[in-house]
Amino acid sequence: MSNATLDKERLLHRPLTPAEAELARAAQRCLMATLDHSRAAAITVESDDGATPAISVPPAALRLIADLLGAMSEGKPVALMPARQELTTVEAANLLNVSRPFLIKEIEAGRLPHRMVGTHRRIAFEDLQRYREKTMAQRHQALQAMADDLREQGLDY
Repeated sequence: MSNATLDKERLLHRPLTPAEAELARAAQRCLMATLDHSRAAAITVESDDGATPAISVPPAALRLIADLLGAMSEGKPVALMPARQELTTVEAANLLNVSRPFLIKEIEAGRLPHRMVGTHRRIAFEDLQRYREKTMAQRHQALQAMADDLREQGLDY
């Protein structure tokens, strides 16, 4: 497997143990409390004993870390990827949890933008995220319509 391949095992962090989850929750609370009380352009992090040099971290980066810790503590899958990243069809299918042939059909139907690199398709991560959000919204609307129909027919449970 090449380093460029983004398979599910590399994208998803293993679930945390209960002790690790509690540690992540505590770290998230500390970071958020610090960020809530600060208007600084950067926050300095230093070790207790001063053995390592202090570093300045932008608050936006600390918010990202806090969000990451929160998601990990809840057992949610986490993937970090540059926004301008391009994916192969295999990588995109893995992220959407669909088959590659299904993804190709969506591309050919014009529902998922792509570009060609030689004979290979590349999908911008941003486009993949928009596609995912759009399809989730469509699913939600369809489920809501079905629930409304059932309610109108008196089959509400």
